[in-house]
Amino acid sequence: MAAKEKVLKFIDIFGDKMQEHRQALTDMDQAIGDGDHGINMSRGMKAVAEKREELAQKNISDLLKDVGMTLVSKVGGASGPLYGTAFLKASMVVKGKEELNAQDLSDMLKALEDGVVTRGKATTGEKTILDSLVPAIEAYDRALAAQKPIKEAMQEAEKAAFEGVEYTKTIIATKGRASYLGERSIGFQDPGATSMAYLIQSIQEAL
Repeated sequence: MAAKEKVLKFIDIFGDKMQEHRQALTDMDQAIGDGDHGINMSRGMKAVAEKREELAQKNISDLLKDVGMTLVSKVGGASGPLYGTAFLKASMVVKGKEELNAQDLSDMLKALEDGVVTRGKATTGEKTILDSLVPAIEAYDRALAAQKPIKEAMQEAEKAAFEGVEYTKTIIATKGRASYLGERSIGFQDPGATSMAYLIQSIQEAL
């Protein structure tokens, strides 16, 4: 399967996961946030799905850019700008590429992180998207350094992402609405970290 088809497949899978887990993500967000994360993400990815034919005509960079722009314009709350900027940053690192190798994927993952950090001004340990994304990137790069194949490296990234989600239950939120709860945010998993883990899982499943 060519790289563009894999990217499209990843976006399809992620969209399906956002519909499937819409209620669970919203329930998580109602416990500690604005209560709309699942609704917003499913709405955004539905808007992306409606452009599927148009996206399929674009190159990889423009395709990712279009997904990012759609999420920024269609998704409310914090998640739209965060995910939108992440996709926009990822589109920049693959500009001009028709094929993607293992290092390109590492660069894309780091660009996702750059987008989230740029927009959210967060770091790890604050109960955010980064608590699943950063461990995933680190696990992927470790696997590549050990010369593991790309599929296996992404499986390790997926495992680390979901371990990161579990970790968010143990820490105090210091960003966003959840931060108002202080210590009462302990025990709840972060919905943004959870949706990001599904994104990592979607990349793995598309390979």
